[in-house]
Amino acid sequence: MLSLVGTLAVVERRGSIELVRAAQRAGVRDERLLTAIAELPRTGFVPGEYGSSAHTDSPVPIPHEQATTQPSLVAQMVDALDVSVDDKVLEIGTGYGWQTALLARLAAQVWSIERFTDLADAARANLDAHGVSNARVVVGDGTLGLPEHAPYAAIVVAAAFPQVPRPLIDQLAEEGRLVQPIGHGASEEVVLFTKREGAPVSVRVLTGARFVRLVGAFGFPEEL
Repeated sequence: MLSLVGTLAVVERRGSIELVRAAQRAGVRDERLLTAIAELPRTGFVPGEYGSSAHTDSPVPIPHEQATTQPSLVAQMVDALDVSVDDKVLEIGTGYGWQTALLARLAAQVWSIERFTDLADAARANLDAHGVSNARVVVGDGTLGLPEHAPYAAIVVAAAFPQVPRPLIDQLAEEGRLVQPIGHGASEEVVLFTKREGAPVSVRVLTGARFVRLVGAFGFPEEL
């Protein structure tokens, strides 16, 4: 007979397998990424009251009227970045840190910007609990990026705006990859860009989606 701990471990493994299958159905084939999804239990990256929903392929509410990104969409966005083991990656919108942890499994270094202090604190705790040592979470305006650590081989933006903020273009390495939802929030296209001769070039649309708005100096104004 399994102990409670053993039973929970089985449930987590089965849940992670379901998320791997959801990623595969979305077209993800990168074995490194699929292995990371299998090995990083999403239950450790959502608010405790939503633990039972962590292994469903759906967003989970988090504070400040935000939400985690749907796991299969996270997988698509990370997959499109084509991250290698030597890459430095910038993430805009940490949330509770699951996407951050996946990126950290693939890259040399991840820098992540979260505008809400309590979410950043939660993400740091979650990353520490799962032994992620090559990701750093900072509180700030994601539209400004982190120029002190640029250039980045890849940038992922987990909020919507009609264009890529200029500072993020400037901080992306030439021929680097950037994924961002393009639109006004709640209905947009998630687009993969590359940088050529200092300008963002659309490579392809990954999917349609619903994201929160990108707020900041080069995004939407803060709503009062």
